[in-house]
Amino acid sequence: MDNTTWLANYTGGSNFILLGLFTQSNHPVLLSVVIFVIFLMALSGNGLLIFLIHSNAHLQTPMYFFISQLSLMDVMYISVTVPKMLIDQVIGVKKISIAECGIQMFLYSTLVGSEFFLLAAMAYDRYMAICHPLRYPVLMNRRVCLLLAAGCWFLGSVDGFMLTPITMTFPFCRSREIQHFFCEVPALMKLSCSDTSLIETLMYLCCVLMLLIPVTVISSSYSFILITIHRMKSAEGRKKAFTTCSSHMTVVTLFYGAAIYTYMIPSSYHTAEKDMVVSFFYTILTPVLNPLIYSLRNKDVTGALKKILHVRPVIQETIN
Repeated sequence: MDNTTWLANYTGGSNFILLGLFTQSNHPVLLSVVIFVIFLMALSGNGLLIFLIHSNAHLQTPMYFFISQLSLMDVMYISVTVPKMLIDQVIGVKKISIAECGIQMFLYSTLVGSEFFLLAAMAYDRYMAICHPLRYPVLMNRRVCLLLAAGCWFLGSVDGFMLTPITMTFPFCRSREIQHFFCEVPALMKLSCSDTSLIETLMYLCCVLMLLIPVTVISSSYSFILITIHRMKSAEGRKKAFTTCSSHMTVVTLFYGAAIYTYMIPSSYHTAEKDMVVSFFYTILTPVLNPLIYSLRNKDVTGALKKILHVRPVIQETIN
């Protein structure tokens, strides 16, 4: 193969083609409507949760501050992938430029990494609230919460800055068709004509570290929390502690389970269809479920919502 042919194969045009979910569906129009409704639900649910937390004085606590950060991540999370996918379906275009693909990959990787660490920060907050209630207001003051949140965003961006340049500099001399609905690292690596075993190993080690630290924090925090709950004499105290912790653990299980499958299970166990289903679950469905989990099972949030929606009856004066 001469240099001209190799260069043509290396560049392969200026665009990728996202095959997406709709090519796998017998009813693409119905599927696009369902995804659009889910997208609106995610935006409205998380937006409402952020509004309630920042407008209600009773929700100005570290726990709700971290929940608002999670909702912000979910809004950005779903906005990175879904609008592009729906617009392409409507106008009949499946192309995405290399620059757009890189930006999408960077934002997505950053948000995934940030959420890993945010869930750990939320577990640490619950540990401080339940195991050290008297010192909790001092140990988890606003400055500490802001530093923890900033640390989560920073560590997530490190993940994006590491994975995106490495992946986008691979020579893509195979088909430019991405068997996915957005530019995710594993999906693009399948298009490379070079040996990706080293980057797959590095990505695996990176994800182990990105998961190991948060999982260690979460498991340690909940171990101490369970011990403390077991020692509680008040049944009401136990119930309240279990309620706040169970909501968080539900989100942790959903998010980490899907992430472990995507980034840590060997590629030989993956298929394009399975990858898209799993990505659909934690990219599109999880942002809808999170506000429901934290609002429906939380009396403070439902109380704040009722207060906002409450309409005082008009008192009609009778004229004698």
